[in-house]
Amino acid sequence: MKLQRMNRRALALGALAVSGALALTACGSDETGNPGGGSSNAAAPSNIKCDDASGQVLADGSSAQKNAVDAWVKQFSAACQVEINYKAGGSGAGVTAFTQGQVPWAGSDSALKPDEVAASKKICSGGQGIDLPMVGGPIAVGYNVPGVDKLVLDSATIAKIFDSKITKWNDPQIAKLNPDAKLPNLKIQAFHRSDESGTTDNFTKYLIATAKKDFPYEGGKAWQAKGGQSAPQSSGVAAQVKQTAGAIGYFELSYAKDGIKTVAIDTGAAEPVEATVDNATKAIAEAKVVGTGKDLALELNYGTKADGAYPMVLVTYEIVCDKGNKAETLPAVKAFLRYAASEDGQKILAENDYAPMPEEIITKVRTTVESLS
Repeated sequence: MKLQRMNRRALALGALAVSGALALTACGSDETGNPGGGSSNAAAPSNIKCDDASGQVLADGSSAQKNAVDAWVKQFSAACQVEINYKAGGSGAGVTAFTQGQVPWAGSDSALKPDEVAASKKICSGGQGIDLPMVGGPIAVGYNVPGVDKLVLDSATIAKIFDSKITKWNDPQIAKLNPDAKLPNLKIQAFHRSDESGTTDNFTKYLIATAKKDFPYEGGKAWQAKGGQSAPQSSGVAAQVKQTAGAIGYFELSYAKDGIKTVAIDTGAAEPVEATVDNATKAIAEAKVVGTGKDLALELNYGTKADGAYPMVLVTYEIVCDKGNKAETLPAVKAFLRYAASEDGQKILAENDYAPMPEEIITKVRTTVESLS
């Protein structure tokens, strides 16, 4: 009898070990090295509603939200045992994959354009693609200038730097904004995205809205200004800034880590505004819903001069069919988006350098998610 009890105990421990290994496998890994910030070691929330979610889901899109998606996936997969693979190939790639029917949902830092909505109707049976604002945050301008720990720039100066009109760090226009800094006679190495990117779209929308004279371009997901160097995805631009003396680049705040310093923006407010989650939330709170029907596309106020409002922000949309979703992936996609929009899902954003959506907006998102069919 004693031997039988020992054997039963050994089998139970073995099963527990296998179960733990499977749970870890389902969580996946984070290529950026920041899987879930403060939540990485936390147990999955017990109130995640899985419904009939199962299987695997492939998604693509915004690399700016990758750290947020990774944090969500870690919690959701542990609770629901659904494998979600988010490629993060950029907003342009994500929208294309969605409108071609390759993925059931995509992430984009720009709302769908009319031609993209038209294309989505071909794969959303009886419906169309809609924009669900789920992730917010500041677009940080990171820099690598030896000996300069604090840097203030305004929109006109940023525009000239990224259009190759200001080429040295000790330029008088930069010096005027930073009278106490020891600016070196060092060439500026400006990095932009090589791929089509919603981060680029929002970055240039800010410059066009506030410094059109110095940034005379139409804007969009593809980079248009002169000169500079390019790198793929937000992680690629951040890596170049980190390793290149004299570099400057733009990326979501969650990529400004491992010693990368960020610019404070002189907006005309009482003090220059730092790129922080709280400061971004103040700016996003001024956004207006301009989408129609179930589409919740937002119009951001890039020209805000409110104290403490960081104006260079982006909102990442999860793009999905309002109707006509594929039966095999709808339960998993709906359950995942429900969790992302939940109080717990939005709380994780702040723990990973993202800005949660204002309550008025996220409430509409939750209602729309429940209506997906």
